Formats: sequence, structure tokens, C-alpha cells
Amino acid sequence: MRTKEKRNVLVVEDTASMAELYRAYLERAGFAVTVVGTGAAALAKLAVETPNAVVLDLHLPDMSGLDVLKKIVAEKLPASVVVVTTDGSIKIAVEAMRAGAYDFIVKPFVADRLVTTVGNACEREQLKTQVEVFRDHFTRKSFCGFIGESPPMQAVYRTIESAAPSNATIFVTGESGTGKELCAEATHQLSRRKNGPVVAINCGAIPKDLIESELFGHVKGGFTGAVADRVGAVKQADGGTLFLDEIGEMHFDLQSKLLRFLQTGTFRPVGGSRDEKADLRVVCATNRDPLAEVAAGRFREDLYYRLHVVPIHLPPLREREDDVVLIANELVRQFAGEEGKSFRALAEDAAEALRHYKWPGNVRQLQNVLRNAIVMHAGEAVTAAMLSLPRAPGFAAPSPVQFTPAQSRPACPARGANAAPGDPAQWKIVDDIVALADLEFVAIDRAVALCEGNVPRAAAFLGVSPSTLYRKKQSR
Repeated sequence: MRTKEKRNVLVVEDTASMAELYRAYLERAGFAVTVVGTGAAALAKLAVETPNAVVLDLHLPDMSGLDVLKKIVAEKLPASVVVVTTDGSIKIAVEAMRAGAYDFIVKPFVADRLVTTVGNACEREQLKTQVEVFRDHFTRKSFCGFIGESPPMQAVYRTIESAAPSNATIFVTGESGTGKELCAEATHQLSRRKNGPVVAINCGAIPKDLIESELFGHVKGGFTGAVADRVGAVKQADGGTLFLDEIGEMHFDLQSKLLRFLQTGTFRPVGGSRDEKADLRVVCATNRDPLAEVAAGRFREDLYYRLHVVPIHLPPLREREDDVVLIANELVRQFAGEEGKSFRALAEDAAEALRHYKWPGNVRQLQNVLRNAIVMHAGEAVTAAMLSLPRAPGFAAPSPVQFTPAQSRPACPARGANAAPGDPAQWKIVDDIVALADLEFVAIDRAVALCEGNVPRAAAFLGVSPSTLYRKKQSR
């Protein structure tokens, strides 16, 4: 049977018989006891090793026990002090309590009184240690580039910390701008592969005809335009980490080749005749619902389960309590330094404005808003008036399409070959159902119009990547 670890107690008592009596009481109760007879000896012992508790006589031959207590408190040693006094020295005992002693006992006392008091003192010190560990690991304000102390982010930090040392694949989900690439970098820096490369590839920003070459490389003459051998991202990341951003955008045909690589660790460059090997850790990310993509037939189910080993969901900024102000103040200092401005922090009205805004573009949008304020204004504090938040009527969030009952509106003809996509007058009404493709076109057109033609900004509001928006517009 596993034995409980002994708790260490330092007894500071100049009367040898009393010291040995204390030792006998405490050792019988399972404590490990060290006895010294002077204040100087106690301080020397404490300089080498800190016990869980100190039983301290206030009347010592070379100094007052209060001086020893004050030294323990001043140096913040993790030891609870129990002072021992007599009936005539209660006032001194009270003074010791005010100075930081945990408790006091009055001579003469029985064994149970000493054992119980010392045991409580040890438990108190253990609880203090646990609280400090909790504060250090569960209420961190920053972590590997992340800034935030909200409970959702504390959970993210703990998951990254636990998963990083392993070789398990990490599947990161979250809206655009929540820090998915930062999550991949944090995982890499805390892993055993931290001295290797970290290579990122955006599966949604590369045309489908080139993505395989970008991922696995190609040999000279492998396809039209391949004038030289090219090393792909997989080979570049050998020994390190491969970050596959926008994994939900990967072409369906390529997903089977990625699955084969994940299962075998081998791949074949485009146009190549032999397989090559790469030892790497995969972190992938998407702003879509992966299970919905599987159900829609756009993402292979077997690949999903191969990648979805350790899921990490990054919460949107609007669900992170007061993190927005914490992040904003740090960004103000950073951007002010970069731009040579004198800004130091947010004014209170700016902080309130940031707290009440919904942040559809998350941290990336916050960065842009603050950069704009720093560049376009001067001062020491960023005020609400300096913030270009899209809250004017022209930038209002698109209102949902309102449908009236079928019997009170005329039926519209089906969309013909010459009909404009997204034109409500051309919708085909079938039992009050509107084609999802038509609704998507309406949402895209409205968002782009409200953002004055700025596609990346519209993509941030819609929660998709700019490349997705460009592709959908081109497919019309």
C-alpha cells in the first residue's frame, strides 16, 4: 500500500526535554521532525530547507522568537508558524498572530492539541500552494502569444499545454480572426518538435489545380509549366509541424491523398515515380462546422476522424468577457510604438464601446480598428470617438429576409438562364421554400455592398475566408 508522504516540521525549542517531548508527540502522529535550540540555528536551517510547519518557542536564548517569525514572513517562506507561549505571555502570542503566525498554543498542552494544531498548519500551507498553482495555471493573462484571462481561454491554454507534447493531430475550429494559426504556433513551440520547422499552407487560398503541388511538391515535367523540381509543404515540414489552414476548403479529390499520407507517412510528388517519407505533426483548422461538411458530402468522413484527435475550439471575442479590453490595451501600446505615437491605453469610454460591440471579425477586426485609431489620431488615450466601428446605418448587419405567406404574394417564376442570381424577383417559390444558393448570393451581395466593395471585410462579417468569397462570386 502506498504510504502518505510525511510532512516536515521544524521545532525551535531551547529546553531539551520539551523539545524531545514535542518530537515524540509529532513523530508518533507521522510527522518528520527536526529540532533546533536557538534562533540562529532555526534561520540557518530555514535557509537550506523550508518545512511545512514551524513550532516556535517565543523565548529563545539568543533572540526573540518574534524575530524568527518576522524573518519567515519577510522572505515569504511557505511554512505556517505555530508559536508556543506561557500563560503570562498571551499578549506576545497575540502580537505574533498579528505578525503572521498561523496559531499559538499555551504551555502546558496535551499531545492531541499539538498534533491537531500542527496538522492544520500543514494543511493550510498545502492549500496555499494549491491556490498558487491554480492562479499560475488557470488564471493566466497571456499564453504563447494569446492574450486573455477569461474562462474559455483558460480552457484553451490547458488543452494546448496537455496536447502539445504528444504527436496527436490537433483540429482547431473557430470563427475567422480568433487566432487559429497562433494556436498552431503555440502547439509547435510547446512540442518536442519545437526545434523543427513549422510550415503553414492555406488550403482555401490556392487554386485546386495547384494545391496538390503545394502540398506534396512536383518533379520537373510533372505537368505543364513544371520547369524544375519543387519541394512541397509536407517535405518542408519534415521533423516539425504542418499547419493546414482552411482544411474544409481542400478539394475532395485531394482529401484521399492527404488521408493516405496521414496513415502511411509517405507521399508521392506530382509527376513522381516513387514515394517519399516525412515525419511531422499535423495541426489543421477550419471556420466551418466539420461535421456539417461531412454530412453535406464535402469532406471525407474517414479523413475527419483521422484528423479530429484533439479538438480545440477558439471562442469568438464576444464570448470572452473582458478580454477585449485586455487585448486592446496591449495592441494600443504595440501599435503606438510601431507608429511613433504617444498612446498608452484606452480611455474608459473606448473600453465601454469595445465591450458592447459584437466583433464579427474577432481579434483581427479589433487589430484593424485600433491600428486605424493610432494612425489617424494623436494623444495619450484612445477615446471612443477615435474608433471606426462599423455601427452607422450604412454598416448595419444585414437584416434577415422577410417572407410573407404564399397565399398573400404572387408566385415568382423559376430563375431562367438570363435571370440575375440573388434577384428576389426571380426566386422560385415552392411551398414557401427558397433555394439556399439564392439566399447565399443575397447575403454575399449585401455584405459586399455594405462594405463598399471591400471583399476581405465582407468575408470577415460573413465568417468565411476572402478566398471563399472570391470563389463563390466567380462561380455565379
